[in-house]
Amino acid sequence: MRKAVVAIVGRPNVGKSTIFNRLVGERISIVEDIPGVTRDRIYSQAEWLNTNFDLIDTGGIEIGDEPLLIQMRQQAEIAIDEADVIVFIVNAKEGITAADEEVAKLLFKSNKPIVLAVNKVDNPEMRNEIYEYYSLGFGEPFPISGSHGLGLGDLLDEVVSHFPKLEQEEVDEDTIYFSLIGRPNVGKSSLVNALLNEERVIVSDIEGTTRDAIDTKLTKDGQDYVIIDTAGMRKRGKVYESTEKYSVLRALRAIDRSDVVLVLIDADTGIREQDKKIAGYAHDAGRGIVIVVNKWDTVETNEKTMKEFEEKIRAHFQFLDYAPIVFLSAKTKKRIHTLLPVVQTASDSHAKRIATNVLNDVIMDAIAMNPTPTVKGQRLKVLYATQVAVKPPAFVIFVNDPELMHFSYKRFLENKIRDAFGFVGTPIKILARRRS
Repeated sequence: MRKAVVAIVGRPNVGKSTIFNRLVGERISIVEDIPGVTRDRIYSQAEWLNTNFDLIDTGGIEIGDEPLLIQMRQQAEIAIDEADVIVFIVNAKEGITAADEEVAKLLFKSNKPIVLAVNKVDNPEMRNEIYEYYSLGFGEPFPISGSHGLGLGDLLDEVVSHFPKLEQEEVDEDTIYFSLIGRPNVGKSSLVNALLNEERVIVSDIEGTTRDAIDTKLTKDGQDYVIIDTAGMRKRGKVYESTEKYSVLRALRAIDRSDVVLVLIDADTGIREQDKKIAGYAHDAGRGIVIVVNKWDTVETNEKTMKEFEEKIRAHFQFLDYAPIVFLSAKTKKRIHTLLPVVQTASDSHAKRIATNVLNDVIMDAIAMNPTPTVKGQRLKVLYATQVAVKPPAFVIFVNDPELMHFSYKRFLENKIRDAFGFVGTPIKILARRRS
């Protein structure tokens, strides 16, 4: 199901990024950061009162040296286009400015729910000074302090109350849903076309119930697939998407609906920092991942070329060491037959469930091979383990003291689980818990 989208909008220097970082970093937004994943802090996936939503910080848009008014207009128009609810931030210490009124005029035209937040209300006495903001015409202003974290709960309560009713789309459990993500011009559309043209098994075009892109269904060797289109990241009217930043939001929506995500890399231009940022979104979402090196026909190859390129990928994408790598050419269809079997393997691993007794046999064998560590004279004791979730697989290991479970030993147990059960192309979550 598509999550609601919330955009934080306002003129410069009203504290948009501070509020965004506060919502992301504090437990009130319940967003986990996974070490080793580099990405822009313009988007985040957040939660409030068991409701998930995507959060946008429009303050992060880099426009260059264009006039301030154009910058504000671009930010507001992008937010209006993408968001379900808009949080309009103003600065309590400066009062209503002409720039605030300019942003307000743009937001009035959106017909979207607007929640007005008056930032930098850092003490209770300042609450009496916010009533002038009723004149902006957005109803009750919510006094908050991004720097101190005050009033954010009430603000989020109001934001969530405006979320649209999003219908749960019907998903066939036997069908593998996969999406293609990557930088512009890495060949996403070409690869989709190559898959469909080669297989010649298009059953139907399925119009997405919650998005404006078209999903495409295909069948190969008795397995049904749905390709979730992220290539349709097109410009809409006056929305300034030349920065390519807001196209990421649509990729996030596709990732949310996917079992497996194909991270495309251009073999000709090589690995870029943006590739790692894009892959980080799929990793954070816990989806199955396959790294696809496209345009392999443009590379002069010998018996070592593929191995050397793979080593570069592993060095750059250390957090995706579980992801298989496929080399192909969408243009010439070279090696394209190797892709779907790998997608199916990743999907199977993503949904795999292991019996508790078998899992514990593997854990105990691993401990016998590499005994648990001792920290400050106290040894970690592993009591038992059980799988608690799939998509992605998640395991809880009950121990005498979770503080004794060092990251390196947790990684050791993860690798042993992978080796024993063949978890290919999926992240694994391992949680240490004290047995009650």
